[in-house]
Amino acid sequence: MNTLIFRTIAPLLVVIMLVFSVFITLRGHNEPGGGFIGGLIAASAIAIYGMAAGPRATRKAMRVDPLAIAAAGVVLAALSGLLSLPFNLPFLTGLWTYLELGSTELAISTPMFFDIGVYAVVLGSISAIALALEDNGEDG
Repeated sequence: MNTLIFRTIAPLLVVIMLVFSVFITLRGHNEPGGGFIGGLIAASAIAIYGMAAGPRATRKAMRVDPLAIAAAGVVLAALSGLLSLPFNLPFLTGLWTYLELGSTELAISTPMFFDIGVYAVVLGSISAIALALEDNGEDG
């Protein structure tokens, strides 16, 4: 499935899917969505780019090894859970802080960082699997 139309539209489709995956991830604790589904959407975008450009070009475009992304996600998710321990709260207890940005108040929370960690784990692991499956003996 390496047609001219697919190779032309794939980069635009990938950008749209990546932006949508971030949107889904960041709204996850208040509405349907979250890190898992956001990561699946992002990994699907990587797989589409891999089909259009090849696994070697996709790995080069990612600039970071997918398994390193997954490992960073595990660390971030674990650290977000550990932040509650100094306050004598159970592991993974949600903590919130609010930043004043002009007339807007931005809520920052440990559940948000947990979701971002899950996003990175799913993106990295599924992308690594998809690129390995697309790699038909190429060096990469």
